[in-house]
Amino acid sequence: MKRKALFLLAFSTALSLPAIAAAPPFDTAAPVAYMVDLSSGAVLYAKDPDRRIPPASMAKMMTTHLAFHQIKRGELGLNKTCQVRPETWRQWHGPQAGSTMFLSPGEQVSVENLLHGIVTLSGNDASVVLAECIAGTEPAFAALMNAEAKRLGMSNSNFGNSNGWPDAGVTFTTARDLATLAKATIEETPDLYKQFYQKESFTWGRTLGGGQPITQGNRNPLLGRVSGADGLKTGHTNEAGYGFTGSAEQNGRRLIMVVAGLASFNQRIEESVKFMDWGFRSWKAQPLFTKGESVGSAKVQLGDEDSVPLIAPRDLAVTLPAGISSGNIRVKVVYNGPIKAPIKQGQHVADLVVLTGDTPPQSMPLVAAAAVGEAGFFDRLWAGLASIFA
Repeated sequence: MKRKALFLLAFSTALSLPAIAAAPPFDTAAPVAYMVDLSSGAVLYAKDPDRRIPPASMAKMMTTHLAFHQIKRGELGLNKTCQVRPETWRQWHGPQAGSTMFLSPGEQVSVENLLHGIVTLSGNDASVVLAECIAGTEPAFAALMNAEAKRLGMSNSNFGNSNGWPDAGVTFTTARDLATLAKATIEETPDLYKQFYQKESFTWGRTLGGGQPITQGNRNPLLGRVSGADGLKTGHTNEAGYGFTGSAEQNGRRLIMVVAGLASFNQRIEESVKFMDWGFRSWKAQPLFTKGESVGSAKVQLGDEDSVPLIAPRDLAVTLPAGISSGNIRVKVVYNGPIKAPIKQGQHVADLVVLTGDTPPQSMPLVAAAAVGEAGFFDRLWAGLASIFA
């Protein structure tokens, strides 16, 4: 939530919670690494998270994200068929073209199967076919990718193609931006995320000569190795090294991790599993407010009420290192205000900021408990006069 100004309410509560300790130690061979706890907004680990890196196939997360949003809005159907253009097939056919879904020229493929080909198989061919099907050309689709990156606040990213293929530095991102993209996909299109990102293998295409079906496994290094793992995407080129953006949920805590620049396929597995295990074992969630619980209030401008009550839209918790001593934590409500009416019930209008001492502030959304309408004509007139004389 963007703010031109911050208003700290008189709501600053000392809770009887464990005091924050220094972050649990962790080291990784990855030159770039980042982890965030979505349940609290806490950044648990950051190693050069804003370094510009080539995303390789992790760029396909944005291709998938855009398709998910079009499906959610009813603009794209899972059953819609897309034709594999002969020119596209020639460009993305053969060992020099990287990961493939093994599409055939002229083949008609549904959006659903193309998404499996992108998410599970990491098909470069599938990404371009879907991009052309949605936007007409891949450059036009790349423009959509960049517009969405801007909407999400991915300020250090640019996309020149749909699959992350090396393009002389046109396509780049950061670990922090990849985590932002993963968060958006998980939170904005949760059903499609669950439908596509958890698949362990997918079968498409046939072998030459024998004509046997080709089944390929999901390269996600967490699936089957970390409890609750359910996404997202690996990436590899000679330029980028081995990278991975992943997520898992355990006991209501969802973590997103990013590693990049690793030296081998097996090192990516080892470092990814070690990183995610550390995130769950070395940190814990301390409950703050339950879903629907009153947290505070915010002042309203030109409304039929002077203030709006604020509640937790979900169970809110602060992330703390495991096994620490007792103490206090400061909790504040911040918002850009006074908030101008009208306000819808359930609208995100403020944030709960938890200050823990040795770690960055943890920010969680707060929503309006009730709708607030616009003030009537005479109330607005009186408010205007009062502001002038004040």
